[in-house]
Amino acid sequence: MPKNRPENQVTQAIDPQKLEDIFTRGISEIIPKTLFEQKLQNNEHMRIYLGVDPTGPYIHLGHAVILRKLRQLQELGHEIIFLIGDFTARIGDPTDRGAARVTLTHTEILENAKTYKEQASKILDFSKDAQNPARIEFNSTWLDTLRFQDVIELSARFTVQRMLERDMFEKRIKEEKPIYIHEFLYPVMQGYDSVALDVDAEVGGNDQLFNMLAGRTLQQEINKKEKVVITFDLLPGLDGRKMSKSYNNYVAVNDAPVEMFGKIMSLKDELIPQYFWLCTNDTKQDIAGVKHALSHGENPRDLKVCLARKIVTLYHSPQAANDAEREFLEVFQRKGKPTEIPTYTRTSADKTIVDVLVHTKLTTSKTEARRLIEQGGVKVNDQKIEDGNTAVTTNDIIQVGKRKFVRMN
Repeated sequence: MPKNRPENQVTQAIDPQKLEDIFTRGISEIIPKTLFEQKLQNNEHMRIYLGVDPTGPYIHLGHAVILRKLRQLQELGHEIIFLIGDFTARIGDPTDRGAARVTLTHTEILENAKTYKEQASKILDFSKDAQNPARIEFNSTWLDTLRFQDVIELSARFTVQRMLERDMFEKRIKEEKPIYIHEFLYPVMQGYDSVALDVDAEVGGNDQLFNMLAGRTLQQEINKKEKVVITFDLLPGLDGRKMSKSYNNYVAVNDAPVEMFGKIMSLKDELIPQYFWLCTNDTKQDIAGVKHALSHGENPRDLKVCLARKIVTLYHSPQAANDAEREFLEVFQRKGKPTEIPTYTRTSADKTIVDVLVHTKLTTSKTEARRLIEQGGVKVNDQKIEDGNTAVTTNDIIQVGKRKFVRMN
């Protein structure tokens, strides 16, 4: 549960340029905008949170757009909470889903969440000696303790008609696909997070607007407080589709520098300005220059090199960006292999290529390993592997995709 609130005022003065950036970069909508503006300009302390359901092990650049905004607000002295939805992930958010999500066990959810703090720490400051440290909460802390009577009372504040306003439910009804009762409970549970944390504002992707407004309703009715809802434009994946692990079109904030650099180089050309704006600290004037260069014939590859260097620098270091660029030129432009390939010593448990892919962490699961093999994305000594039962031997070089290598020992 939340700690006692600090004093009502923050002491950090707001630079006008920073204030403009807070209101423009990545922001889709602020409800109500005037209240948020007033609180910021009056240096009034706010408790602000982002909730993330750990349905996968990675925090990607799409999440980072919002985290970077939170870091700006943290630096201004506002209280930042990174909420891990270890309870709500068990229900499964129905947003944009054509069918109910596959239910995860609590063990699977906690496994995914293990490195979330480490990944978020690349952007937010959680250190105890920080002047204004961010903190992590788990919503099972309060949702696990609700009685059935509590759930009924919370649910009574919403109508079925309101729930059915959601596009994906309307679509399922037309397609005669089932809608399960527990899916109606998801926005109720997420909404109760706002009450339990007693927040002033919640941030999230624009696909989360319905869920966040549910929290605004509950916060008004239970805590008698107006909660600000701030939504963000969704960063598209490298191929222009929704950024998703299933599409393999994401960039994780903990990707190795070479992998991160290489992924950015695969970005669709038309997305270059958007990535500069949402994923770097470049100004509007800088972005205008990028658009001008593209429209006047500059090679998109050169702009992507610049973009990749900036992003790798943000999440690693300038030296890592230099090394990653050099490695990229060696591996991809000259069709070589990395100058240094990590080695892996086999154990008795490594009976097949699938076992090795998981144990070397080239894939996160056997399911992913088999999927990549079926898609032709795994090679041993430059030969595509078609059978997941293939054995590997000493000195074999295993390659996954274009950027991941390991040598067997």
